[in-house]
Amino acid sequence: MEQYLPAGLTLQDVITLMAGLSAFVFILAILNTGIVKDSTHGRLKQLQDRRKDLKRGFVAPTKRRTVVKQAKHVGMMQKFVSSLNLLKNEQTKKYEAKLVQAGFRSKDAVVVFLFFKLVLPLLIGVVGVTLIYGLGMFDLTPLKKMLASFGSVLAASYAPEIYLQNITTKRNQAMQRSLPDALDLLVICAEAGLTIDAAMQRVVNEIGSANPELADELGLTAVELGFLPDRKQALMNLAERVTLPAVRAVTATLIQSEKYGTPLAQSLRVLSSEFRNERFMKAEEKASRLPATMTVPLILFILPTLFVVLLGPAACQVADNFIGK
Repeated sequence: MEQYLPAGLTLQDVITLMAGLSAFVFILAILNTGIVKDSTHGRLKQLQDRRKDLKRGFVAPTKRRTVVKQAKHVGMMQKFVSSLNLLKNEQTKKYEAKLVQAGFRSKDAVVVFLFFKLVLPLLIGVVGVTLIYGLGMFDLTPLKKMLASFGSVLAASYAPEIYLQNITTKRNQAMQRSLPDALDLLVICAEAGLTIDAAMQRVVNEIGSANPELADELGLTAVELGFLPDRKQALMNLAERVTLPAVRAVTATLIQSEKYGTPLAQSLRVLSSEFRNERFMKAEEKASRLPATMTVPLILFILPTLFVVLLGPAACQVADNFIGK
């Protein structure tokens, strides 16, 4: 006899939907792990666009007419956001800085971000109210229904910022891992007699496939060093785009070398050694925490199985003896 849920669905339908969703997620995971994403073309295009912008701004300031082609959906988003006067808000500038730190330097990134930050809570709220109150899928008290609806809207409002913070953290961790190797290459190039911008461009060519994020930032800095009238500003832009303390230490060292003429190779070699030692200490810290971390899974999953295997035959034999008597 089939058991119907409050929404009119049977238990078999729910199980089928969950199985189909699980299979779809499993296929997506296989595709994401199997397909190698090469973002070199996109990064090179962004660097070329940045070089053209700098040329228009500092080489030919009287000719700044650019043709901007937007997709239809982006144009609709921009009209919606502009109608609310959000692009001129002070908070929007903070979002722009966060988007740049996450690697989104497109002019339309802030428009898309603000659009989803406004629309997503409304959409999730409507879906939540429909499921909770309209279809009655959850057997909750009136207070719990109200809290669930409010919580879904609140979570949807913070979802874009959490997503952006997650991407920024992963990007910074990827750059942190490759920064000592990049500094070693930068030291070699500096000792060979290359300038800072030429050395950075050489490092970008070497580490582009291993760490696209760090290569992207160093490549943009090399472009700005070649076009901006103040080289210090280009290095300060790098420190603003990347929030890692290690990168800020490197930019401070480069600014000091540019200003006072201090030996660049020696300073970078010391920083590279410090960053590599810090990475090694973090690895040792994780290794030292491993026994304490494995204690709970060991007690919950491994020890009961071990007890069953070792004591199971003896317990069965004792039970048989008692039953026989």
